[in-house]
Amino acid sequence: MAASDISNLSPTEIADRLFDRVMRLSQEGKTDSVAFFAPMAAQAYQMMEQAQGHPFDADQRFDVGRIGVVAGARQIAKAEADTILRQQPDHLLGLLLAAQAAKLAGNTAAMTAYKAAFARVKARELAKNLPEYTRHRAEIDAGF
Repeated sequence: MAASDISNLSPTEIADRLFDRVMRLSQEGKTDSVAFFAPMAAQAYQMMEQAQGHPFDADQRFDVGRIGVVAGARQIAKAEADTILRQQPDHLLGLLLAAQAAKLAGNTAAMTAYKAAFARVKARELAKNLPEYTRHRAEIDAGF
C-alpha cells in the first residue's frame, strides 16, 4: 500500500487524518501500530496549534488526550483533561478524559468521582449543544 501524499494538506487535515488512523488502529487492537502512529499524531497536533496561533479548544484537547489514552500515555491524557476542566469544570469531554486518565493510573477513587460528576451534569451539558458534543456524541453516549 502506497503512502498518501500529504504535502498539500493543512496542519489540521494532517492531524485529523492521523487522529482517525490512531483511533481506528486502537479499535482494531493493533497496539504496535498505535505506538508507531501516536507520536506522529501528537506532533501533528503541535504543528496545528502553532499554525492556529492560539491555544487549543476543548475539542482539540480531547483529541490529543484520546491519543494519549489509547497510547497508554496517561500524563498526556491527564494534562489535557486538567486543562479542559480548569477552563470548564463540567465539560463532558474533560470529565470523560479525566476518568480515562484516572483508570490508566489505577486511581479507582478518582475515576469513580469523575464518572459521578459526568452523570450529574450530562443532561445539562448536552442541552448546550456544543459542536464538540455533537462531534463526540458516540463517546459521550458510550461513557466509560
